[in-house]
Amino acid sequence: MHTILGIIFHFIGGFASGSFYIPYKKVKGWAWESYWIIGGLFSWLIVPPLAAYLTIPGYIDIIKHTNGNILWLTYFFGVLWGIGGLTYGLGVRYLGVALGSSIILGLCSVFGSLIPSIYYDINPSPGKDSFSDLLHSSWGQMVLLGIIVSVIGIIICGKAGVMKEKDLKEKDGGEENTEYKVGLGLTVAIISGILSACFAFGIDAGKDMAHEANNAWKALNPGQGEFLYQNNVTYVIILLGGLTTNLIWCLYLNSRNKTFGDYTNSKTPLIKNYIFCALAGTTWFLQFFFYGMAESKLGNGASSWILHMVFIILIANTWGLILKEWKGVKKSTIVTLAFGIAILLLSVLVVGYGNSIK
Repeated sequence: MHTILGIIFHFIGGFASGSFYIPYKKVKGWAWESYWIIGGLFSWLIVPPLAAYLTIPGYIDIIKHTNGNILWLTYFFGVLWGIGGLTYGLGVRYLGVALGSSIILGLCSVFGSLIPSIYYDINPSPGKDSFSDLLHSSWGQMVLLGIIVSVIGIIICGKAGVMKEKDLKEKDGGEENTEYKVGLGLTVAIISGILSACFAFGIDAGKDMAHEANNAWKALNPGQGEFLYQNNVTYVIILLGGLTTNLIWCLYLNSRNKTFGDYTNSKTPLIKNYIFCALAGTTWFLQFFFYGMAESKLGNGASSWILHMVFIILIANTWGLILKEWKGVKKSTIVTLAFGIAILLLSVLVVGYGNSIK
């Protein structure tokens, strides 16, 4: 039952992450940096403390009692993740929701799922699964197999994206996205995929805060299992790091592009723009909210991370089809994409099975 709930929570979190960019497409008359940072204020500054306040009594005291080095390391990984999140937005902008998310999250899934477990081989930690644990156990081998299968699915989705670009260029009068820039998009996608994995590292760095929240909850609720919302206190610090990076960059772009006027431009639908940005930002945060709930059920960082990433890729590619990002491509391209998605679904089943026999 714990495995099923964990997979369901990961699906909801993946749906939130794979869907967050959709409201941004409704923003009219604003530059990218303007709507990105307004949404980010909700993602990183407003909603995380509110979620922690509603779910963890005394979360501020937990932060105050945490060792400064732990807080700094958690924040630092948040800063690095913020760069990944920033380039994620650019990658989606230049490659589209489907292809951009597939490449970025594919790299992110591999780095985020394997590097922490390798780290725990060097610095063992109670309750954390090392790479050796994965390699020398039947359940761990199944999880690793699921990761390999997911990488194959990601490569196939990426291949479909390359086929898409070729099809659109060959199609006379094809409705190609004017912002579709494969070279620049791939560059920022690779950077984003690597640095976005730092969110998983930030969760591990701030585990002491989550453990304190978990222990306090267990003291009040004996015999009730793990606290679903324990990671919400850690998110407050990680996301402050993300806010730092994105705020600096977006304000720089506002200055360079002279777009500070967007926030008060009466010629644009201001109220609607702010509402859609708030919706996008809140939706993005929900992925972390449900990720924390899922991890409390599954327990294993590697499998949790890969499931989360795969569900995001599945949802993002589905949105890509709904938004007609693949309009005008050949049937073989759509078939390739569908095959890639099917392989990703298979990887979810494999990882889920691995967790169930742990």
